[in-house]
Amino acid sequence: MDWNDVRHFLALARTGSVRAAGASLGVSHSTVARRVEALEAQLSTRLFDRSRDGYSLTDAGSQMLPGAEVIEREMATLERGLVGTDERLAGTVAVTCCDSFVSDLVIGDLVGFCAEHPEIEIAYTNDSRSFDLSKREADIAIRTLGIGSQPADHLIGMKLVPIHIANYVATAHAERLDPERDGTEARWISFTDRNFFSGMVAGSGYPDVPPWGGFSSLELMVQAVRRGLGICMLPTYVGDGVPELQRLPRGGLRHMADLWMVSHPDLRDNARLRATRAAVSTALRRQAPLFRGELGRG
Repeated sequence: MDWNDVRHFLALARTGSVRAAGASLGVSHSTVARRVEALEAQLSTRLFDRSRDGYSLTDAGSQMLPGAEVIEREMATLERGLVGTDERLAGTVAVTCCDSFVSDLVIGDLVGFCAEHPEIEIAYTNDSRSFDLSKREADIAIRTLGIGSQPADHLIGMKLVPIHIANYVATAHAERLDPERDGTEARWISFTDRNFFSGMVAGSGYPDVPPWGGFSSLELMVQAVRRGLGICMLPTYVGDGVPELQRLPRGGLRHMADLWMVSHPDLRDNARLRATRAAVSTALRRQAPLFRGELGRG
């Protein structure tokens, strides 16, 4: 049985769509269909039922799934073991980061790093979802964790910088939205998770200002506050870097989380990953005053 056929089987079983499975594997949907059909022909059994709604496992496919997942784990362990002993400063390093604002700080420093190590290639993704580092969906993950939290036990992590938040308003709309002015139109631009955001408001310095809306990313929050939809709480590495924003009189500066770099212990000694981790760590720790809110504009 070809491991590549098994990989395509697993991707299709998990997504139920040849297009989604292809996207997860970085191949075309026709390749997924061809691989799965080849596997079914080899086994002389149908693994999926096809319908207008997608692909669903047959009884035979469901019976095969646990064994295929065991093979996947064993292959991942074998790959990590081989990659972990690679002493060459060459090859691809897959980095995933929690947001584009942190990435902007990292990539600026990686320019010099890549010039110094021209045989290292960076594959970079902005995505806050959970990546399976055991399967090498990423080699290095830059993630935000709550104060006192730790990476999963099977991973290794390095705490890089504390993340502080502050209260911001667009300078062009400050007079209209400043909560301390008479007749203010102030309202908080809320994250999508209103329950979580309500707890932030309680410690903001303006607990009586009502929340409004629901925005799913820091990029959208910045757009909303720049255009005067309301005031907002942002990490200082975001808010202090946007020229159109300023802190409110009650700045509300407080430590809310920490930024971590996480990787798999089997890849601890890989030369290119070790060098990349050092470069990422240097880039972000150099920006520690920005993350602590020490460069804020009033």
